[in-house]
Parts: sequence; structure tokens; C-alpha cells
Amino acid sequence: MNQKKSMWIAGIAFTFFIAFLGFLLAKVPGFNHIGQLASAIIIAVAYRQFFGYPEALRGGITFSSKKLLRLAIILYGLKLNIDVVFRDGLGLLARDVLVIAFAIGLMVLLAKWLKADKSISMLLGVGTGVCGAAAIAAVAPIIKAKDEDTAIGVGIIAMLGTVFAIGYTVLRPIVPLLPTEYGIWSGMSLHELAHVAIAAAPAGEDALAIALLAKLGRVFLLVPLCFIFIYFMKRKSKGEEGQNKIEFPWFLVGFIAMSLFGSYVLGRLIPVSDSVMAGISTATTWLLTAAMVGLGLNVSLKDLRERAMRPLIAVTITSICLSVLVYFII
Repeated sequence: MNQKKSMWIAGIAFTFFIAFLGFLLAKVPGFNHIGQLASAIIIAVAYRQFFGYPEALRGGITFSSKKLLRLAIILYGLKLNIDVVFRDGLGLLARDVLVIAFAIGLMVLLAKWLKADKSISMLLGVGTGVCGAAAIAAVAPIIKAKDEDTAIGVGIIAMLGTVFAIGYTVLRPIVPLLPTEYGIWSGMSLHELAHVAIAAAPAGEDALAIALLAKLGRVFLLVPLCFIFIYFMKRKSKGEEGQNKIEFPWFLVGFIAMSLFGSYVLGRLIPVSDSVMAGISTATTWLLTAAMVGLGLNVSLKDLRERAMRPLIAVTITSICLSVLVYFII
């Protein structure tokens, strides 16, 4: 094995090592609320500040942040049961469209008003409206966001979503909602699938089921949303130089294929145990975490302070307004 290939493998291993450290950090009280993904990003950003970017490992790190990220998104498609969405969630789907349009639209307006970074703000709008880190990761290459912008967006969404999920559990006994209504409120307004599960589970199985269904509708809408972004980016780049051409995100085809496979093949034509599906879900999380480590290593704390504060204010306001909106349209 030549040295170049060895360093490439070492780079990939390095991202998984920090992902493992993130997994351990997420067991520590306090960090257990923000999860493995955000914990790993924090470690990656800290490593960059103290030790600099590991240039010798760049090839493997880039592979993790690009290729493994797309693989994670493809596998994420297994979480989307299209059959369930069409069978039971069409009524929720229309409101999910409103949620996504509201989150992105308000985020764009607030970013303009606050003079916040456009790229980070757009990613945060998508993450808030759709499904957190996975949505940010899917849209980032389409809008040509920088790696550090993607990492900043994912980190903010993971931490803010956790705060809101905990806040929902505190508010649950107070808000005058039935368990199923509370589940819809959680599923239509919280950021990640994990955040929805954290918030809705205390309200009972029925609340959790309807919450996840509402959330799956938003995940389903990620695909048409990406194609809308492709359309606008192509219009924006029309007439510009060839290097600005928008490449088709083929990983979305894999996402759709895995969604169809998981919805109509697994469990029907091919029996699969819950433990196997849980294993695939865990593998997806590890791949996504390793990819985010690769992105996090590109983050400069100086840039983070200068560029992330205003988008953070904007997404916090957007998330609060979204919670209020969904509360009144349940």
C-alpha cells in the first residue's frame, strides 16, 4: 500500500475517531442533550483551533465530508416511509408545505434585515423548515455553500433544536392541547427527527406516532424542495462561465430509491427485523457524524463569531414564530 493511499485511509479513520469522541462526549451530562452529531462538530472545531487543519490527512477528510455525506443522505431515505405519508399523512402534508415555505421565507427576510450571512441563513432556513442536518447537507452542494457554512448550520440546528425539544416537554403539561394535537405541533415545528421523538414521546404512543408522521411529510418534501433550488440556481447561473454550472445531485436519486425500497420492499418482499433497521439507522448516524467532522475541521472560530451570530438570532426568531404558527393551524 503506497503512502498516499495510507494517508487517505488515515484521514477517513481520523473523522471516525473524532466521531467516536463525539459519541463519548454525548454521554456526559449536559452534552447528552445535544447529541453525538453536535458534540463531534464541537470537538472538530476545537481541534482545528488548537492544532490547525491536518493537511496530511486532507484527502481522507475530504472523502468523508463529500462522499460519506452523500451516502448518509442516501441511507437516510430508509427513514422515509412514502406509503405511510400518502396513506395517512396527506392532510398533514399540505400544512408541511406551509411550514417549509414560512421557515425559509421568514429566514430570508430576517437575514436581509439583520444583514446576516446569506449562505448560512439559507441553510438554517432549510434545516428549520425540513429536517435539520440532513436537509442542510442535501441543499448545501446545490447552493454551493462552503464546507464551513454547512458545519456551522448543522451545529446551530442541532443545538437550537435540542433547546426547543426540551422546551416543548416543559410546556406540554401547560399548553391546552390533546396528546395527538401536541404530537402534530411537535412534528410540524421541531427541527430533527430526534428532536421530535424527544418532545413527543412523553405524551404517549399516539402522540409520538402522529408526530413522526408529520415530520416524515417534511422529510418527503425535501426532494421537491431540492429540485426547486436546482431550478433557481440554474437560472441564477445562466449565462455565466461553465465552471458555475449546477451539477445534478445524483445522491437525491439514491435517497428516493432507498425511500421506495424501504417503503415497498423491506418488510414486505424482504423480511427485516427491527434490530437490522436499527443497525442501519445507527450506521447512517455514524456516517453523517464522520462527514460533519470533516466539515467542522474547516471552521475558523474567528469566522464563526463574525458570521454565525446574526444567523443564530434570525433562526431563533424563525423557530419561535414557526412554533406559534403551527400551534394555531393544528
